[in-house]
Amino acid sequence: MKQVTEALFALQDPAYRAFHARLIPGVAWERVIGVRVPALRRYAAAFAKTPQAAEFLQELPHDYYEENNLHALLLMRRKDFDAVLSALETFLPQVDNWATCDLLRPACFAAHKEELLPPVRRWLASPHPYTVRFGIEMLMTHYLQTDFSPEYPAWVAAVQSEHYYVRMMQAWYFATALAWRWQETLPYLTERRLSPWVHTKTIQKAVESYRISPQQKQQLKALRTAGKAG
Repeated sequence: MKQVTEALFALQDPAYRAFHARLIPGVAWERVIGVRVPALRRYAAAFAKTPQAAEFLQELPHDYYEENNLHALLLMRRKDFDAVLSALETFLPQVDNWATCDLLRPACFAAHKEELLPPVRRWLASPHPYTVRFGIEMLMTHYLQTDFSPEYPAWVAAVQSEHYYVRMMQAWYFATALAWRWQETLPYLTERRLSPWVHTKTIQKAVESYRISPQQKQQLKALRTAGKAG
């Protein structure tokens, strides 16, 4: 939709574009407009109230990175769980970077945790890396502090991928799990259940976390040598 593209260019910050484009490898420079997230959120909040918002969500693929981010912000505002799931089946394959993926956190999921689990399992098995990353992120967001089950970290550990941003999300998940579920998560490190790369990165991120106690950090540091993956 031309009017959306023009509105986004009106919010362009060239200095921010030059900075942020370097943070999203894989996204061509010419596809980055350079809109700061707070400005994009304000635009999304106003645009969501217009009839054109529904039309925009049907217009895939988008040309610009910020158009994908706007798409994510609009989906996050929707309250119909089934409608959001249906829209994600079309949108997730279009996500081509970590920033858009991590921005996408539908608010309605918090009230539908049981129904969300089958889609999460499906996303974890996807051949598309950012769909997998999104699935892991949903487990981290909704099933660590509450509604936890020991099978969920097993699902994440079972993901086999050489994609950097999938492995990084696995490490982020387990580092966060150590903060909230130390006893249940620690065996993934002591028993070498993770790939060497994810094992090492998990410890690095956990040691940097303020949620991990000094005593726990010392224990983790002793496990830094990954050895063989479990």
